[in-house]
Amino acid sequence: MKLYHGSTEIVQFPTIQDSQRLLDFGKGFYTTTNVDQAEKWALIKRNRLSAEAKSFVNVYQIDDQLLHDVKYKVKQFNEANEEWLDFVVNNRKEDKFHNYDIVLGAVANDTLYKTLSLYETGILTKQETIIRLKVHKLFDQLSFHNNNLMNEINFVSYYEVF
Repeated sequence: MKLYHGSTEIVQFPTIQDSQRLLDFGKGFYTTTNVDQAEKWALIKRNRLSAEAKSFVNVYQIDDQLLHDVKYKVKQFNEANEEWLDFVVNNRKEDKFHNYDIVLGAVANDTLYKTLSLYETGILTKQETIIRLKVHKLFDQLSFHNNNLMNEINFVSYYEVF
């Protein structure tokens, strides 16, 4: 499976780093199967840093069987449903650690984040939030939360995004 990681750095050796931000699936190394999503994320990160920063898409390959390996605990969300919503909101609320090695599911991008914020403040109910989420085009993310998995992510190449 080909994966992409948008960044302001060339990341040949992925690691799980502490983040100042509370992320959808918790602390981890985040990738996507959607190259457009990775490119957009690389540009967003660059724009947050400075005009001099560069943006890159790092390309990786993993064995598809890794997602079915019994050594690892994998959580897959097939859609943005109530379970996904609870998981994302909990991870974005507090720096709590789950016990999954790999998490796959929809990414709560900036457009979705507005809807999530309305839910978190009590303006939308859970059901109203799910209905609104279903009208958005959802991109995927695949995050790694176990340092032992980093050797399974094989760096292929990178390219700069302008």
